[in-house]
Amino acid sequence: MHKHLKPLLAAMWCIALLFSTQAAFAHPHVWVTARSQLVFEANKLTAIRHSWTFDPAYSKYAIQGLATNPDGTINAEELADLARLNVENLHEFDYFTKAKANGKALAFTNPIEPSITLKDDALTLHFTLPVDLPAQANRTLALEVYDPTYFVSFVFAPEQDAVNVVGTPSKCAVTITRPKQQNFNEQEELSEAFFNALTTASSFGQDFATRAIVACP
Repeated sequence: MHKHLKPLLAAMWCIALLFSTQAAFAHPHVWVTARSQLVFEANKLTAIRHSWTFDPAYSKYAIQGLATNPDGTINAEELADLARLNVENLHEFDYFTKAKANGKALAFTNPIEPSITLKDDALTLHFTLPVDLPAQANRTLALEVYDPTYFVSFVFAPEQDAVNVVGTPSKCAVTITRPKQQNFNEQEELSEAFFNALTTASSFGQDFATRAIVACP
């Protein structure tokens, strides 16, 4: 195990524990601002491109110990490894992504094109989710991004184009629903004690799912 990636692996292990034991925090401890692009080819949805920006506290935790260049920037190879590791771990969590085309649930194959950027002290994870069987979505396309345990809070970015569509001959209408977020205490620093603070609760993250409905006439 690469010693510099150990903290991130610990974080992913904690999320895995939440899923396997149905334990959850009373409120989220990682905040993600999401942007998604729906990719069409030949009038069928073929992929979803995600860009997830993590809150500064989690970003700082995730890059602890990563090698830096002489100018203080994070080594590009380290960021590439970090992106690959994140994406590899997303499979068991269904990529925190649910989608339906014309009412039928979609399945995804292994994600591709993982990368991470660091700007203004925040990490952004980029990756593409290919649709297993490209699907017609000539009536409606529904997309949800959420963590069932609510350990991670996903919210689409406030911009109108936080979810957009490419590859369709006609202009699609996108309606984004951002559920009202609960007010919590100030984010706590991530630490070993943080990972030992699990409390038992039912899964209710879907109540806070951020959603997009797409209609392509």
